[in-house]
Amino acid sequence: MKKITYISLCVLALSLGSCKKYLSQVPDDIITTDKIFTSKTNTDNFLANIYSAIPDELTQRYNGTSNSGPWTASSDEAKYNWDFNYSNNMNASTWSNTDGDVAVYWNNYYIAIRNATYFIQNIDSANPVEVDVNLKKTYKAEARGLRALYYYWLLRTYGPVPIVGDKVLDINAPIVDLRLARTPFDQGIDYVVSELDASATDLEATPATGQYGRITSGICKAYKVEALLLKASPLYNGNTDFASLKNHDGTALISQSVDVTKWTAAAAAAKEFINAFVPTTYSLYTETDPDPFIAAYKSCRDVVTTDWNSEWIFARSNSGSYTQYDRTPKHVGAASPSSANQGGGALGVTQTMVDAYFMANGLPITDPASGYVSSGFSSFKAPFDVAARNTYNQWVGREPRFYVGVTYNGSYWLNQVTGSTLITDFTYNGNSGRVQSTSDVTPTGYIPRKDVTQSDGSRGAIMLRLANIYLDYAEALNESAPGDADILKYINLIRQRADVPAYGSTTLPAPAGQAAMRLAIQNERRVELAFENVRYFDTRRWKIAATTDAGQFFGMDMSKSDNSFYNKTLLETRVFKKERDYLFPVPNDEVLKNNNMVQNPGW
Repeated sequence: MKKITYISLCVLALSLGSCKKYLSQVPDDIITTDKIFTSKTNTDNFLANIYSAIPDELTQRYNGTSNSGPWTASSDEAKYNWDFNYSNNMNASTWSNTDGDVAVYWNNYYIAIRNATYFIQNIDSANPVEVDVNLKKTYKAEARGLRALYYYWLLRTYGPVPIVGDKVLDINAPIVDLRLARTPFDQGIDYVVSELDASATDLEATPATGQYGRITSGICKAYKVEALLLKASPLYNGNTDFASLKNHDGTALISQSVDVTKWTAAAAAAKEFINAFVPTTYSLYTETDPDPFIAAYKSCRDVVTTDWNSEWIFARSNSGSYTQYDRTPKHVGAASPSSANQGGGALGVTQTMVDAYFMANGLPITDPASGYVSSGFSSFKAPFDVAARNTYNQWVGREPRFYVGVTYNGSYWLNQVTGSTLITDFTYNGNSGRVQSTSDVTPTGYIPRKDVTQSDGSRGAIMLRLANIYLDYAEALNESAPGDADILKYINLIRQRADVPAYGSTTLPAPAGQAAMRLAIQNERRVELAFENVRYFDTRRWKIAATTDAGQFFGMDMSKSDNSFYNKTLLETRVFKKERDYLFPVPNDEVLKNNNMVQNPGW
């Protein structure tokens, strides 16, 4: 298919062809700009093209494909065995401001922003017979919300960026008018928030039947919370390490003094969202089973794979997926080979992430009262299994989300074939070990199990769900009003769904003090939202990535087939350069062609 081609931020022209199937099918013939709004079909196709820039995070094997990121394997959660994955450059801090993988989001989101602005400015001229005034109002609000989201994703990736606003820059304008400086970060977030609020005013809480993935008022209000939380976080709220980040005229781009009222604003936005949309529009997704542990396992497993369930706030529709292959072990010799039971399995969970999950009693494995055993084996029946199996003790008695998140050696596979029993064997000679492949194999002895389905077809790619907002609210309250009863309430709603003892219950005391509660919230986010492309951004906005993402990372000993496989083995030593690696650099081409564009620190 032909692609729509637009010129980027400083070189602006417009042409229209076809784009990927997203909300509707786009024709292969090229139309001129004067025909875009002559029919509902052309208008819908142009809006669909704006939607198509939403990142498809199920395709992270190839960074930048459909704007997918390197987020999962560039965090302390995981590692790709494939050298071509850009996360390996980031983990070694060998990435460069000249890399195409760095520029892809900057270029594509600014193209989408430009197209959204063009659409907003011209939709009122659409054929009134086919696109009535109410539909024009809705379409304009959707485009406005999308534009705000693209700015938000730019801001969380690159830090301060130029905010163009409602301008469609003219390529015939004087070059000085096209050389835009970066907008201070707080102003950029304020713009995003105001645009999301304005968009929400003209949108319904739920999309029309069959139109999942379209921007709604709930999506706008939820991302308002995300934006304000980012603004309040230590990376941008009084970060003196970024004191040198200024425009050439001396304008500071990052706040240099801590402002607690930013947390207050984020908490208020979260509470506003909860009051407006819970439980009428969104609610925590749950499944039932006579065994509460199994019910929790099913709930936490299926919340990310059951399309458009009650907890989903936003997802990308019609997503392709490399996720299934990347997270399915190789399983050489499995009966009836298919994408459901044979894959590449080259995305490995780090031992650090494995150790982050709680025990079933709600305590971390570092707590002497947790019951954690670091060696030996026991007969244990996992919630995904049909029988008890000889299991390494480190993986016995963990909370349900561990069994949702991690495929470990000896696991009963999710997708079985009638008449056989498929068990994952990561040892050297095993069906998914290194003797089978040096490429299509886990580098760590574990694979993410979360978000693996029974098929590999097009589906929604979850981007934001209610659990995020609950934890956002708890975090913002703890920073602005420590001790507020809602902090424990909303953390415990998440824990109760996972069948983990609530803080403040008879078996588990509540964290004492703001600092202890902060750590508890961070740990809860890490486990609940594991492998959902949250951890990368959390460690950065909390300004802890220089600790969490640097140093030694471990896994199992993949060179062994006996019990020495279970020896913790050094996988790699990651490098994180303190100021430099917190933000993506501004693409070098943007700095070269725009003398008002300053670069991020360290680049």
